[in-house]
Amino acid sequence: MLNQNPLWRYLVVISVLLVALLYALPNLYPEDPALNISATRGGVVSEQARTELAQSFAAANIGVKSVELNDGQILARFSSTEDQLQAREIAAQTLGANYVTALNLAPATPDWLTAIGASPMNLGLDLRGGVHFLMAVDMKAALDKNVNDMVQTFRADLREDKIRYRSVQPDLANSRVILTLREAADAVAAEAALKQRDRELVFSQGSDELTLLVGISEIRLKEIREYALEQNITIIRNRVNEIGVAEPLVQRQGADRIVVQLPGVQDTATAKEILGATASLEFRLVDEEGDLAAALEGRVPPNAELYYTRDGRPLLLEKRIMLTGEHITGANSAFDEYSRPQVSIKLDAKGGNMLSAATRDSIGRRMASVFIEYKPGTEIGADGNPVLIKQQEVINDATIQARLGRDFRITGIDSPGEAQNLATLLRAGALIAPIQIIEERTIGPSLGKENIDLGVTAIQWGMIAVLVFMVIYYKAFGMVANLALVANLVLIVGVMSMIPGATLTLPGMAGIVLTVGMAVDANVLIFERIREELAEGRSVQQAIHQGYDRAFATIADSNITTLLVALILFGIGTGPVKGFAVTLAIGILTSIFTAVVGTRLLVNLFWGGRRLQSLPI
Repeated sequence: MLNQNPLWRYLVVISVLLVALLYALPNLYPEDPALNISATRGGVVSEQARTELAQSFAAANIGVKSVELNDGQILARFSSTEDQLQAREIAAQTLGANYVTALNLAPATPDWLTAIGASPMNLGLDLRGGVHFLMAVDMKAALDKNVNDMVQTFRADLREDKIRYRSVQPDLANSRVILTLREAADAVAAEAALKQRDRELVFSQGSDELTLLVGISEIRLKEIREYALEQNITIIRNRVNEIGVAEPLVQRQGADRIVVQLPGVQDTATAKEILGATASLEFRLVDEEGDLAAALEGRVPPNAELYYTRDGRPLLLEKRIMLTGEHITGANSAFDEYSRPQVSIKLDAKGGNMLSAATRDSIGRRMASVFIEYKPGTEIGADGNPVLIKQQEVINDATIQARLGRDFRITGIDSPGEAQNLATLLRAGALIAPIQIIEERTIGPSLGKENIDLGVTAIQWGMIAVLVFMVIYYKAFGMVANLALVANLVLIVGVMSMIPGATLTLPGMAGIVLTVGMAVDANVLIFERIREELAEGRSVQQAIHQGYDRAFATIADSNITTLLVALILFGIGTGPVKGFAVTLAIGILTSIFTAVVGTRLLVNLFWGGRRLQSLPI
């Protein structure tokens, strides 16, 4: 008979709706004002620190919901934002300057929902509040670093090919290297040898026949800039993830800019500390032949530099950089065969070759890991931004026990905690080039709450208007359409909550409002078609069958074209446009499912397969 569906079809639709409802439920639980506390530079917070903090909160009569220690970080939840702000001051006094305390918003999803992977939708900065940074990458520093690397590479290559030279000096102003050879024949041999190793080197004659100016092609310059930008984006994202900021946004803007958004974080000072602003890492050999006492008095050897460890111990290090942190692909803390803490490091292929060549003749010598950080100073530069001050310290020095390659380990570490701190720092990565914050904005949670309230109000009134119209105009069939509309909204929220990385923004809420109208639009087409079939004298069952079949082509055409537009918007649009496109695309797909499949099942359930003379439509 017409208009009868098998049981499995009902079970499939019910299962889809139940899953969507289950994953939409976390959105009914509001987030808690919270403090996210972590040790500086990737350290681990101890259980003792958590206990002291909980006792301090209790002594101050602060309304604390919980103080938990997870993955080396403390997450403290509070009943109100007033308690949250008061607790931040107490946390700073209790734990001291070696910890980062960030204002945050923590999900309050019940454990039974969390156990199945259900979580609320990610809310954008315009709804949740947080911190927005626009950062500029110092491309000149990236090019200078490349030139300095070329200097070290050229020296090693010329020595390997036994080509005599007087000097290999960087010309940073012109992003090139100046080679001074001993004889004209050496200049010819040097050009041939270096060009064979790298076809993108550009050679030109210097002031005389013994001088070669070596630059790189425009294609390589563009690659260096692109690499610096993309690697910095990846490393900043890794650092934010290491700290545990929820749903961060780190993306490119233009040729040398990076946008960083940290939802839920409310103070820019803490956000800057979380990002670790502009840091890099270098491996250098310890100059054990230099006079350390003379260096402390200001007489530093020409091929060395004076550094200090974290505990204030002075060290003389060679100027030559063996390896930089950009080549590190993995780092983990562990114990060696004598149960002493160590850090195991993995390098990419290029880094492994560089380190192997650098340590070939350095077995038994000490190698130091130098942490370099650039912080804004008080002096203002020509571009109107604070001039960056370079700060550097030795975070570890250990003896090279064998020729190193892609996998090596750092030993001589005092404690497992220090090993874990060092591994976290190396794993988070070192910035390829310094970055500078040129714009920062803080969006308060009150603005986000107002946006959410207004958006929810718009959705509610839009739903009510549509529901009332459908009941008045289509009677019982209008009620069926209304059930499908509610199911469609549940599906949208459930799918948005299930998609990793999907973020609801204010334009996204506009997309939901739009899909509410589009969802009922499909039902209007179907119901009007059923009316036409009845008016032409067809039976009730034939009218229902023909109404759904013949309206489907029109519904599919209109929705597919709108879906294509949504995909184009997502592909070429910016953040807010992408948010609108995502909810619009999801809404189109769910509305087709509920309006065509869902309502047909309900209509067939109530009126299908019966001998009826009329329909309540």
